[in-house]
Amino acid sequence: MTGNEQERDRHGRGPRGPLLPQAVPRYRTRSLAFDQRVLEAYAPLHASYFEQLASVDLAVDTIPRMRLRSDLMLPDEVVADGPVPLGRLLQAGVDQEGNPTRARIVVFRKPIERRASTATERAELLTWVLTALVANYLNLDPRAIDPDFPW
Repeated sequence: MTGNEQERDRHGRGPRGPLLPQAVPRYRTRSLAFDQRVLEAYAPLHASYFEQLASVDLAVDTIPRMRLRSDLMLPDEVVADGPVPLGRLLQAGVDQEGNPTRARIVVFRKPIERRASTATERAELLTWVLTALVANYLNLDPRAIDPDFPW
C-alpha cells in the first residue's frame, strides 16, 4: 500500500466517508427513494383534488403501528392486503394535549416493498393504495377518481 491508501484505510475498516457524491441518484437510501415514489404517485391525486386535499398531510411509516382486532376486521380507513395494512387514513382530530391535528394519509413502506418485486409493481401498488385512501377521505368511490381502479 502506498502512504495515501494507508491514510484512507488506517485500521482496515475500508474507505472513510461517502462512496458516492450526493448528486447521483444511487446516493439515496431505499427509504428516501420510496418516499420519492410516494410523492410521485400522490402528485396527480393532489393536483386533481387540490382544494379538498389542502389540509391533508402525507406520511410514510416503516411498518404499521396499530392495534388490530383478533377477528381481522379492519376499519374502512385502512387499506390492506388481507390482514396486512398497506396504508391508513387518520382523520383530523385532537391530540393528547388538546391541540388540533390535521388529517393524514400514512403509507407503510415495508409491507408495500414486500408485495412488489419490481418498480412497476411498486408504482401500481402505491397508486392503488393512495387512490383508495384519498377516495375514503373524500367519501367517494375509488372508481370516481380512477375508472380503472381494480376493485
